[in-house]
Amino acid sequence: MIEVKNLHKSFGDSQVLKGISTLFEKGKTNLIIGQSGSGKTVLLKCLLGLFDYHKGSIGYDDKLFLSLSANEKRTLRSQIGMVFQGGALFDSLTIAENVMFPLRMFTDQSQSEMEERANSALKRVNLQNAHNKMPSEASGGMQKRVAIARAIVNNPKYLFCDEPNSGLDPKTAIVIDNLIQEITKEYDIVTVINSHDMNSVMEIGEKIIFLKDGLKAWEGNKDTIFKTDNEVVTDFVYSSNLFKKVRKMYLDDH
Repeated sequence: MIEVKNLHKSFGDSQVLKGISTLFEKGKTNLIIGQSGSGKTVLLKCLLGLFDYHKGSIGYDDKLFLSLSANEKRTLRSQIGMVFQGGALFDSLTIAENVMFPLRMFTDQSQSEMEERANSALKRVNLQNAHNKMPSEASGGMQKRVAIARAIVNNPKYLFCDEPNSGLDPKTAIVIDNLIQEITKEYDIVTVINSHDMNSVMEIGEKIIFLKDGLKAWEGNKDTIFKTDNEVVTDFVYSSNLFKKVRKMYLDDH
């Protein structure tokens, strides 16, 4: 699990995170949602250790990040898989070479061992015949699956996804959502997803925190979000007539 307690983060005089506390559980898809500027990307970067914070704590399975030594932080980073917005694949590397990149960075495995691990990861995302393709030869959905394969190739304990459905059509986005959820349960890992996609909330939101102006304005799951009377959440979630209809149908059935 990842436990966040009373987290504060500022840039100069601008306070971005204002005392956020939450728990991201293992084996669940944990979503961070909110409008642009709400602080969700800053929170994600704090969780990844990319930003320092001014007050509070982040604990990875009861180990506080700020108390870790340099070697312990490196070990923790080797246990983290990351799916970047847009995929962030290396254009000059083949798909297989992209997937092997974390292994080259964090392990001393032989070439054959890395190739075997990459083959296994690509097979898991249904890309077993794409090893020698270049990223430019892959569709947007394929590139996201390659990014997921790269994120899981080192058998991580923690998986972070930054807007994994960005730029995808709705059908492909559902495929990516379901793949992330399946992997979360298969690997029994802590998955944290930064998203603005309400379809993702409805599909895989097993734990959801909603940020507003740097505060945790609401916490729940894909079922309770339809029942809440929290106005800042309902204004965000039901900004379209489609989701207003979905909520009415849900409440009528329950």
